[in-house]
Amino acid sequence: MWAWALLPVILAVGGTAGIWAVYGVAVSNESVNLTAGFPYISACGAYNPQSCWFSQICNVSSFLIIWIVVIRYQQVDDLSYHPGINLAALVLGFISSIGISILGNFQQTVSLGIHLFGAFLAFIVGLVYFWVQLWLTYKAEPSQDRCWLGPLRSVLCSLCTVFLIAMVVLHNTGSKSPAAMCEWALVMTFFLLFASFAAEFRLIECHQLTVHKQMREKITRSWLMAMNPEG
Repeated sequence: MWAWALLPVILAVGGTAGIWAVYGVAVSNESVNLTAGFPYISACGAYNPQSCWFSQICNVSSFLIIWIVVIRYQQVDDLSYHPGINLAALVLGFISSIGISILGNFQQTVSLGIHLFGAFLAFIVGLVYFWVQLWLTYKAEPSQDRCWLGPLRSVLCSLCTVFLIAMVVLHNTGSKSPAAMCEWALVMTFFLLFASFAAEFRLIECHQLTVHKQMREKITRSWLMAMNPEG
């Protein structure tokens, strides 16, 4: 089932191509003015016809992210013993994916407050999700690639944090064009983080869930018998 590794790659490649296509359409029909500064992603997708494409790209990306988050949750649940942290990651991933759908469907020209709320869920909660995944990279199986995957995710998570803080600070100080560049860099780095799941997903086997549940039941029965030999 190594083909599951294609799922995060499809998200990263398709999402990147999609938002840059929205940028190209916005520039070509002069919805954004490059002479006034580099535009935010949301500004590129705020007007027709590219707003329709922007919404669809966000919806498809949100669906793929939920799929990836669930697969990663199940993989960690099958192969390790960190149920609390793993469940927290699942919830964070769901919230982040919902945020992406919200910001894509409520453009800033329609409802700025809801759009910003969606951006908060997508970026802030999404960043927390990846920091949790970095922890799981070192604590959960499979561990064959953690020697390079851990440092890679550490660098990407750190870059996301820097880009996010820089974007907020620059935006609030009136430096809109540099802030927009940080936003684009942040989103590109997020896509790279999702693409990194391909390293773990290539190790998925369909029989893992059944085998490991049976093994856990056997271990539990053995433990109970050892604790209560007379029963």
